[in-house]
Amino acid sequence: MNRRAALCLIAAMPLAACARPPSPVFEEAGAAPYTLGTGDKLRVIVFGQDNLSNVYAVDSVGRISMPLIDVVPVAGLNTQQAERAIEGRLRNGFIREPRVAVEIDTFRPFYILGEVTVPGQYPYVNGLTIQKAAAIASGFTPRGDQYDAEITRQVKGGGVVATVPITYPIRPGDTIVIKERWF
Repeated sequence: MNRRAALCLIAAMPLAACARPPSPVFEEAGAAPYTLGTGDKLRVIVFGQDNLSNVYAVDSVGRISMPLIDVVPVAGLNTQQAERAIEGRLRNGFIREPRVAVEIDTFRPFYILGEVTVPGQYPYVNGLTIQKAAAIASGFTPRGDQYDAEITRQVKGGGVVATVPITYPIRPGDTIVIKERWF
């Protein structure tokens, strides 16, 4: 039982009424398909064109740079939209009927700060929760809050902050802050 559930029981309130869920905007961002951003590495396969197939990094402006077609903006797109954007550029005078596949080779990192032993930037792994992220950062400090954490997530160009339970799933690019516990 976590601290919030215990406090709800003491106050004789049902857990559903007592819980502080993240804002709908934050939840919507977690349920939306993954969008590409700075720090992602994409495996681009152009069928029949081995010299164009490679792993490309999304730069600080949100673009990848490919031979023949120069830069392609991909930030904010999902992989299918990136495929269509690359196909469109290749169809523009380079390849008659291009077929492109885009997959994520490496996700952008997540960041963990606050009351963990080794705060910093770490590579994202599928299925990551705040608790697992803290373990990757060598665990909580003795004063680390092991029940709630604060996540900052980029949503439509701006950062949204929410306090969530330690079992909450994180996404690439999230910033986690483990607060100091009070008792």
